[in-house]
This record gives sequence, structure tokens and C-alpha cells, in this order.
Amino acid sequence: MKSVWQWSYRGYDPKHQRLRETLCTLGNGYFAVRGSVPECTSLPVHYPGLYAAGCYNRLRSTVDGRTLENEDLVNLPNWSVLRYRRRPDGSPPGDWLSPDHRSLRHSGVRLDLRAGVLTMRWLFQDGLGRRLAVTHTRFVHMGTPHLAGQRTTLRALGWSGDIEIDAELDGSVVNAGVERYRALANGHLVDLRTGVTPEDVQWLSCRTSRSRIAVGMAVRTVVAGADVRHSATATGVSTSSRVAVARGGRVTVTKILSLHTSRDRPPADPLSAALAELAATPGFDALLVTHRAAWDDLWREGEVAVPGEAGRILHLHLFHLLQSVSPHTTGLDVGVPARGLTGEAYRGHVFWDEAYVLPYLDLHFPGLARSLVLYRHRRLPRACEAARRAGHRGAMFPWQSGSDGREETQRLHLNPRSGRWLEDRSRLQRHVGSAVALDVWRYWQATGDDDFLHGPGAELMLRVAQFWSSLAEYDPSDARYHIRGVMGPDEYHDAYPGSQRPGLDDNAYTNVAAAWVLGRALDLVGALPPARRDELLGGMALAGETDRWQDLTRRLHVPFHDGVISQFAGYEQLRELDWADYRARYGDIGRLDRILEAESDSVNRYKASKQADALVLGYFFTPRELHAVFDRLGCPVDDDVWRRTVDYYRRRTSHGSTLSNLVHGWLLTRLRGADAWEYCSQALLSDVADIQGGTTAEGIHLGAMAGTLDLVQRGLTGLECTDTALRLDPVPLRQLQRLSFPVRYRGHRGIRLHVVRGRVGVEVPASQHGPLDLILPGDRRVTVEPGRERWFHLPDSPDSTGR
Repeated sequence: MKSVWQWSYRGYDPKHQRLRETLCTLGNGYFAVRGSVPECTSLPVHYPGLYAAGCYNRLRSTVDGRTLENEDLVNLPNWSVLRYRRRPDGSPPGDWLSPDHRSLRHSGVRLDLRAGVLTMRWLFQDGLGRRLAVTHTRFVHMGTPHLAGQRTTLRALGWSGDIEIDAELDGSVVNAGVERYRALANGHLVDLRTGVTPEDVQWLSCRTSRSRIAVGMAVRTVVAGADVRHSATATGVSTSSRVAVARGGRVTVTKILSLHTSRDRPPADPLSAALAELAATPGFDALLVTHRAAWDDLWREGEVAVPGEAGRILHLHLFHLLQSVSPHTTGLDVGVPARGLTGEAYRGHVFWDEAYVLPYLDLHFPGLARSLVLYRHRRLPRACEAARRAGHRGAMFPWQSGSDGREETQRLHLNPRSGRWLEDRSRLQRHVGSAVALDVWRYWQATGDDDFLHGPGAELMLRVAQFWSSLAEYDPSDARYHIRGVMGPDEYHDAYPGSQRPGLDDNAYTNVAAAWVLGRALDLVGALPPARRDELLGGMALAGETDRWQDLTRRLHVPFHDGVISQFAGYEQLRELDWADYRARYGDIGRLDRILEAESDSVNRYKASKQADALVLGYFFTPRELHAVFDRLGCPVDDDVWRRTVDYYRRRTSHGSTLSNLVHGWLLTRLRGADAWEYCSQALLSDVADIQGGTTAEGIHLGAMAGTLDLVQRGLTGLECTDTALRLDPVPLRQLQRLSFPVRYRGHRGIRLHVVRGRVGVEVPASQHGPLDLILPGDRRVTVEPGRERWFHLPDSPDSTGR
């Protein structure tokens, strides 16, 4: 049986190597290193990448006669390069070896999730039976954010002689990890300088061309028992050696990296900081001990324990989450990159994926969650400026964000099927502002952090509410407000068939989420201390506007058709798609929009969604919240209407996004649907099986990974943070009947929840806090005293008593 803490691959598979390199990425929230092999630096089989959080740069490119500007997360110099070749006694030197060499006989890769250590093993054998066993061990230090280490052991089996070794620090890198971007400008690094200190430390400094972020890297390379020679060029520095090895003997090469940038606080010269840190850094073994200890601390706070293969995948997902955003992130001005720090897809941008990530962090690492919401608050002036330029009030957050909060969504995108560059209208997804407000509110519910809610949280929520109020238009013909010219989460539909006007009217998710934001903003205004309330209402010129907010929460239009919620106004007039025909012809139709465009057709004409749209309402909002919003809008949605709506869109969704299976799995689990596990399992497999056929090689999908953790944490347990109690309403899922995890809730730290076959257990550690109040199914209220553990039988179980 596979360990739930190990992720491993046997055999070498060039076709899937880049996927493996993505999934074996190591990071610590400050920077990350793809799991590429040290011996190889080139496409298409391998793609080394090193990415520092928030290190963006923008370049101009000419595409289809138009000049475009794109901002990218920059691929930084490759520190891990190591080449070697054999020189047996009396023989000329052999080839430089790598896993792609014909003499490879065995290979294996193992990622130790608990320790954050990647191990790669190769065995080479030449025609005379002489073997060379190679082991690489690598980590990116979770305790000290600027450090990484790599140790390589080479063992001569059945021969003696010399081994030639060349270790490099390579600055000739570009951003080339996404094929469809390769026609665009991709050289971000300028002013490269390289050298070697008297202490034999390789160093490199450079900066990004336009953002002018300075980068300093220092690498200490030690080849045991050898003298080394250094060679510096304009783009890199190498350390060469030749080591005698006896039959059965070993040669060990260690590389320790220190990486600093000018984004660090307090500010310092990055190269000087890297060299000084490296001079004070101990050896590989000592670093490995403190690195493992740092990971132990994270697992203690955050592990979601589930047995079996699902548990192993969840450990991998949490491993990647904590490498992309860790406690080190709290000191950085960065958001949640949709692909983590594992690749260059989506250019490293921040979308709304944080809304899928923060619910987990709120309950385990609230300080980190707060920091990530503050990324949005620091960009609030830019969002307000964007709203003003568009003729609106409030804050209009960008669909894609990067360094400074401007809209980073590309103007054109390439359809690889047709080869055509097409207009990209996805910036019309204004609902990202509601996700920001939701992040604020959920964080407060979990932590009770009134200082945050009344400070930056209130500024965010009120500005988003002001934007929705400004965007909504009143139509006296139906006495309703309407939000026009937007896109929903679906992402397929960006206009009505044949219309030259971009966007759609009254997207149901957008409007309901806006109504929820307006309602919570009104609640917040009523709860603010009077002085703070007057300050905000006066400073934002909101005096008198709250009456309009009240009206909007009652009269914002939500369209319906055939007894279900309409995805947007006019959806019922679209054509039905022959799903069976397209599946028969194309197999994978996840990107149906590209298929239809290549056929000179448009997905705008059909009732077909890339991913959950109206159904996302059931993911982000509890049934009580949804019922309250719909009731106030005067269009009640009971359980029957919701079930019909879920069933309706299930049949019309291609699941072209990894988030789609997650949302469907969540909804069907809560509805006790018979095929809930089908969607849940697809969500778990999204990246590890690369179900989208190649996208994971360009970077993991962090929202989907974190969402699977939250599926266990909140979806299966019905866990809900209220102002006064934790609410629990577990639902049975045969494939996941045992689970356990710690949570933090409003000052209580280390609460542990267990769900085991019809029972729920709650442990509350001893503390100075009062009892923990719980609300169980049927609105049954119970308490658990500090230092106690209680178990409760769930409804339909033989015994409903607690102990």
C-alpha cells in the first residue's frame, strides 16, 4: 500500500516528464523550484523554472498586427544545473549523462510530502557493464525563506576512474513554459553580472527589464575531495572538477542557494544580502533538519487526515497550497496566483481563485488569510480608479491582477485549434469584486477580527457594494434593477449570438452575489462604531446611498425559465447542443469554445457552459444565505427549484475548468446525489492525472487543489462559522467516511473535528477560552468545555445522544 505521505514515480517517461516536474515542485511561499532534473535544461521534455512570489515584469509584443503588453511572473536563473560524465581508467571521457541518455537502466522519483524533500535516482550502465548510480536530493527551505539545497551522490559500480562534474548557475533563462505564449516576447532579465568570491561562492545579479526588480543569487558548490575551477560568462557561472573514484566509491556534490530580491523587507542590496546569508548558513544536513521541523509545524496546524488514496492526493494538494502561500507570504505584498508558483500558465496572475483557497486558510492559518486579503486592500485605489474610468463609482477589481492591481487580462488569446488570435472579453467578469467581499466576510466569521472588519475589511466591502449600486440600472418597465454587459463564471458566453455588444445581461450568479454583498454591507454599516461609520460614509460619499442599497436587495433582477434559475437573461433562447455528437467526434470537449470556433461557429449560440455558473451560488453560499437573498428579492428558491437547477446545468456543462468538477461534487454531496463521488474524484484527479490533457505541465490549479481540502473540511462536514457558534451538519459519502482535522475559530486554537461513520467528535484543548458552542443537525445546541472531547451521533444513527 502506498504511503499517504509519499508521491512517487517509477521509470522514466519523457511524454509526462513536465507534468511530473510540476507536481514535484518545491517551494516555501517566497520562491519555488520546479521539479526538473539537474542534468537537463531544455524543452520540450524538461522545463526548469524558479519563481519568486510577486516578481512580475511586463513586455510588449506584436501579434496579428497589434501591439500587446503582458505582465508575467518571471522565470529566474536556474541554480540547480549539474552535469557529469564518466572517465573510467584508461578510457576516454564518455557522454554527459542525463535521464534521456540511452544508457539509463532504472529511474525513480520520490516526493516526501511530510518532509518537503524531493529525491531522484538514476542508474546508468554502459556496454561493458559499468554502472553509475546517481541520487539527487533537493529541498526549498520552509523555515528560512531565501534558502534551498541540493545534494548529488554519484557511485561507481564495477569500475574505477574519474568523474567529471560541471555545476552551473545559469542566467540565460526566458519564459518559455507555455507553448501558446512562445510567439510573444519572453526575455525578462537584463543587466546580468556573474562572478565567484574568494570563498568559491558563485554569484549572479540581474534585474527585470521594466519593473526593475533586482535579483541576487549566491550558490555555494562543494565537490567532496576535489579542487574546483570556476568560469564566468556574461550569462552564467560554472564550477568544474574532476574527481578520482574507486570501485564502489562515491562522490558527493552539494549546492546551497541563497536568493534575495529588491522586494524584500527591510530593503537591502539583494546580492549583498544573498552572499552574507550564505556565508552564515550551515551545511546541507543541518539545513535539512530545520527544514523538516518547519514542515512538521505546518502539518500540525493544517493536516486534513483522510485514509487511502484520497488522503494521499489531499496531502499533495495541501503540500502545494502551503508551498505557494505559506507563513512567509505574510511578509510579502502578494496575492493567490491561480497556478501557484509551479509554472507560467495564466502568467502567474491572481484571479478569483482566492475565494476557493481562503476558506481553508481562514480556519488553519488566519494570519496568512488576512495578509492575502490585504493584497486586495492595497490595490483598492487602483480598483476605484478603474471604476471611475469606466464611468462608475466604488471599486472595480480586475479579472486578472498582478503586481499593482491594474487589469492584466490579455486583449487577445490564441486558439491552438484554429491558430487564430481572438478577442478576449473575460475582463467583463465583474463578479471578482463579490469574491473579494466574500473573502472579507468569511475571514471575519472564522476569526471574529473586528479590527480588520471595521478597518480595511469595511473599506473593501463598502467600495464593492458601491460599485454594484453604480453598475445597476433601474428599468421602470418592470420596476427592477439590471446589471448589463458582464460575463459570468461560465467564461464561454461573452455576448449574445450575432451581437457586436460585448457582455450579457443579468447573469444570475453576478446579480445574486451582488445582492448578497449589498446586504452584508448594510449589516456592516449598522454594526460599525458611530465614529467609524461616519468616517466611512463621509469619506466615500455614501450618505444617502444606503437607501438605494436597500432597494437593490429587494429589486435586483434574477432571470428564471422553465422553473430553473437562468444563467443569464435570454439563456432560454439559445440552441441546444448535440453533446453526443461532439463527444463522439472529439472525445474531450472540455474546451468546447475552441472546438466550435475552429469550426467557424460560436459557443455563444448554445446552452453549453465551460464550468459551473449559476450553480456556483450553492458553493459559495449556504442554503440559509441563498434562501434569505432570494426571498428578499421576491423570487423564492426552494429545495425543488434548486435541485432542478442543479440537474439542468449538469447536463449542459463541459467541465473545461478544474473548478467545475469541484463545484458539482460539492453540490451533489450536500444534496446527497447518487453520483456525487464521480465529480469529487474528478476534482481530486484534476492535476495528478492531468485530466485536461496537458495543462498541468504548465502549472497546478491551486483553486481546485485547495477546494478539495475545503470539500472535506466544510463540504462533507457542513462546517459553518457563525457569530456565536460552529455549525456542523455532516453528510454521508461512502468513499470518505473517516476524516479528521484541526481548526481555529474565534480564539480557540487546536480544535479537532472527527467524522466517523455517523458520528462526529469534537476535541477542545485546554485553554483560557470559554466553552465552544456547537450547533448540530436539527439546530441542536451543545457545548464542549476546554480540555474535553465529546462525540455525538448524527440523525438516522441508532443513538442520538452525546457523550
